[in-house]
Amino acid sequence: MAKILMVSDNDEKIKHYDDMLSGMSHDYQFASDNQMFFDVLQINIPQIILLDTNSASLDLSLLYRKINSLKENLITITLLKEDKIPPELLNISDAFLMEPVSDNILISTINVNMRRKETLTRLATTNQNLSKSLYQLDVLYNTGSQFAATLDKEKLVNIMFEGLDKALGFSVACVLTFKADNQPLLIINSINQISDRLLAALKLRAVLNYKSLFENKEMPFELDIKELQAIKYAKNPIDDYDFSILRYDNMFAQINLSDNFYGFVEIFRENEFTNEDSQCFHTIAQQVSMPLKNAAYVQEIQEKNKELYRLEHLKSEFISIVSHELKTPITPLKTALQVMSSGRAGLLTPDMERFLSMSIKNVDNFKKIIDDLLDMSKIEAGKMNYNFTDMNVEKTIEFVKLQHNSVVEEKGLTLTTHFDENMALVYADNLRIQQVLNNLISNAIKFTESGGNIDVSTKIINAKDITTPQCFEDDVKDLKGNYVQVCVKDEGIGIEEEDLPKVFEQFKQVENSLQRKAGGTGLGLPIVKKILNEHNGAIWVESEINKGSAFYFVLPVLSDKTTFWISHKQLIKQAKVNKTKFLTLTISAKGDSIEQLLKEDNLFNGTYLNNSLLEKDDDLTSLTMVIPDSDKHLVEFLKRKIDTILLNEKARYGKCDIMYSYTVYPKEK
Repeated sequence: MAKILMVSDNDEKIKHYDDMLSGMSHDYQFASDNQMFFDVLQINIPQIILLDTNSASLDLSLLYRKINSLKENLITITLLKEDKIPPELLNISDAFLMEPVSDNILISTINVNMRRKETLTRLATTNQNLSKSLYQLDVLYNTGSQFAATLDKEKLVNIMFEGLDKALGFSVACVLTFKADNQPLLIINSINQISDRLLAALKLRAVLNYKSLFENKEMPFELDIKELQAIKYAKNPIDDYDFSILRYDNMFAQINLSDNFYGFVEIFRENEFTNEDSQCFHTIAQQVSMPLKNAAYVQEIQEKNKELYRLEHLKSEFISIVSHELKTPITPLKTALQVMSSGRAGLLTPDMERFLSMSIKNVDNFKKIIDDLLDMSKIEAGKMNYNFTDMNVEKTIEFVKLQHNSVVEEKGLTLTTHFDENMALVYADNLRIQQVLNNLISNAIKFTESGGNIDVSTKIINAKDITTPQCFEDDVKDLKGNYVQVCVKDEGIGIEEEDLPKVFEQFKQVENSLQRKAGGTGLGLPIVKKILNEHNGAIWVESEINKGSAFYFVLPVLSDKTTFWISHKQLIKQAKVNKTKFLTLTISAKGDSIEQLLKEDNLFNGTYLNNSLLEKDDDLTSLTMVIPDSDKHLVEFLKRKIDTILLNEKARYGKCDIMYSYTVYPKEK
C-alpha cells in the first residue's frame, strides 16, 4: 500500500483516481489548490505525487519548487496533455504519462516506481551499513595500533574510551578498574555532566554488576560502594544527565587478563545498538585486554626491579661499610708484623720468622680481598673515580712487571715482555690499568707451576681483525677503529671451554683442584672487565687445558673520538650519581657546511665546543656537543639560528640540508 497524493483542479480526475486507487487499498489523498497541497505535506508526506500539469488554477512553478526540495523522499509521476515537457519538470519527475492514461499503465507505473524506490532505499541502507562497518573497522585498526604503542594502564583505558566513542558514539561509558594499590576506581566518560544522584546510581550498578560476575565464586577483591572512588569526564559541562540515562540501550563487557579479572566496561546510548555495534564493542574490550596484561606484567617487573635495586643498594652499602671497618685495622696490624719481623722488637727464632712471614702474606691477601669488595661496591654504585690521561701502556706494563719480579723469582717462573714497535698512546686511567695488569699477571703467577713462563705482549690491531672465542663475540662486536691489544699469556692449568664465559662473572671460580687451592673472592676478573668497559675497551680469554691461558684486553688508540666518548661515559656516571641530566646534540650535513658554521661568530657556545667532537664519514660531517642541564630549548634556539644563517647566506652555503638529533642522558629505563 502506498501513500498517493493527486494534485489537480479537475474534479472528475480526482474522483476517477480516488475510485481506482482506493479500491486497491492505497492511501489516496488529493489537493485541488496550492494551499491544500502545502497543508497535506505538513500533515502527512506522501510517497507518490500524481501531478496534473493541465491544472490552470494551480501555481505550478511554486509546486515545482516545493517538490524539488522533497524529491529525495518522493516519487513524482507527471501527467501531460502534450509531448512537450517543461524543463523544470525534468529534475523533479520520475515518470511522464501522456493523457488519456489507461488505468493499467498508471498502476504499472506506480508499482514499478515503488519497487525501484524500495530497491534504492535498501541499497542506500546497505551502503550506509557498509560505510559504518568500514568506519568501525578503521577505528578498530587505529585503536589496536594505539594499544600496541603504550604500556601505561591509564593511557590504555583512555584509548579504549576514545575508540568506543568514535565507533559507537555512546552517551555514557563506565569502566570499573583497580589502581596500583588494588583500590577500586570507577571512570565515567559522558557527553553531558553526571548528576550526583545518577553518579550514586552508577556506583551502585557497578558494585552489583561486579558481584553478579562472581556469584557462587570467590571474588578477586571485596568491593563496597563506600570505598568505590569515581572520576567523571564530561564533554558538555552545561547540561546534566539524570536517571533517564538508565533507560537507554546499553552493552556490558568484562575485561579479563587471561584468567585474572581486570574490570569491566558498560556503555549507554539513546539509539539502539545493532549486532555490528555489539561485535565492535566486544572487540575493543578484547583488544585492550592483551596490552593491559602486558602493562600489568611491566608494572610488576618495575616494582620488583625497584625492590631488587633497593636490596642491591643495601648489599653494596653493607659491603662498603664492612670492608671499611675491616680495612681500618689492617694497616697498623701489617706495620706491627713488619716491625716484629725486622727484629726491632726483639730477637726472633727461625720458627717465629716463618710464622710472621706467613702472617704478613695472609694480611696482604686479606687486604686484597677487602680492596676487591670495596672496588666492586664502588663500581656498582657508580662511585669509582677515574683520572683519564694520555698514557703509554708499555711503561705501565714495565712498572707492573717490576712489582712482580720478586714473586716470580721466588716461584721459579720467567716473566717476559714483547712490545709492538709502533706502539700508540691510549686515553686511560694509569692506576686502573695497573690494577688490570696486576690482576692478570697475579693470576698467571698463581696458576703457573714452577719453571713455567709468563709473557706480556702488545700490538696495534684494527677492530675488524680481532678474533675471540664464540662466547665473547658480543663483547667485541661494537668495537671500531684501532686498538692497543695487550696479551698476558701463561703456561698454567688452563680453563675448560664451557667454563670460559664464567671467568668474568662475580663470585665465580672455575672448579679445579688448583683453583680451589689458590682461593680468592672471584671478584678480580669481573672488576677488570668493568674497568675496561669504562675505557670503551674489552677483555676475553683463550685457553687450553694443561697448556695455559691467554688473557687479551684492548684499549682504543688515542684520538679525539676516543677522548670524547670516554669522557661522555664518565659524564653519564656522574649524572646518575648527582641525579642530573644533560644531552648530546649532533648536527650533520654533507660537504663543509658544518666546518663553515663553526667559524660563525656568536653561533656556538664556547663551553659546549670545549666538549665536542667533529667527525667525517665520507661526505658527511657531524658536530656532536654536550649540553648540560638537558636544555632542549637551547636545541630549538640553535636550530633557528642556523636556519637563519643559511637563509641569509645562500651565496656562501648554497643548498644545505642540516640534520639535527639529540639524546637526553641518563636514558630512562
